[in-house]
Amino acid sequence: MSMLGMLAYIWFRFELRFGIGAVMASIHDVVVTLLFFWAFGFEFNLITVAAFLTLIGYSTNDTAVIFDRVRENMRKSRRKPLIEVMNESINETLSRTIMTGGLTFLTVLALLILGGDVLRGFAFVMTVGIIVGTYSSVYVASPFALLWERYFGSSGKLTNKSGSVPVARGDGGRSTPGRDDAAGGEQPLPQPRPRPRQTRRRA
Repeated sequence: MSMLGMLAYIWFRFELRFGIGAVMASIHDVVVTLLFFWAFGFEFNLITVAAFLTLIGYSTNDTAVIFDRVRENMRKSRRKPLIEVMNESINETLSRTIMTGGLTFLTVLALLILGGDVLRGFAFVMTVGIIVGTYSSVYVASPFALLWERYFGSSGKLTNKSGSVPVARGDGGRSTPGRDDAAGGEQPLPQPRPRPRQTRRRA
């Protein structure tokens, strides 16, 4: 229910493709953390449920920061493909993502080591979840948003029909017969100009 609520919020606040990417990243974080939690044999209780809900909120917040920068860059450069805009946005927010995740990781690691048995499960979920959630915001959320846009979105706004980026030709705007130019159309062959008639002068 919390993931559905976040999907609806991001869909309303951003776009559906970004909401799909954020939800898939949250599902990835929960599944991977749950596998580690099961492998180490911790007890599943209400504190653990609170830890997983906290992890979902943290992962979605980190993903929303990246998507917000993507939206800003899309407004600045409307003609760029979505993959290039996402690449630039991730590079711009990468330092913030690493520093925020690193500081949170140090905090929950201290809880895991010094917190005792009561907080051991909560701290373990958050410790593993911070690591998983940090890279999923970059390597899971953004690719799923690109896949949704490619297969289900209106790709005509960002890419051409074939899914590739149109590249401008370097021949001064001329195109060869039978090929499409950079705008996607076929240029007709130039017609020869009619020669002026020559009149003979009378002697």
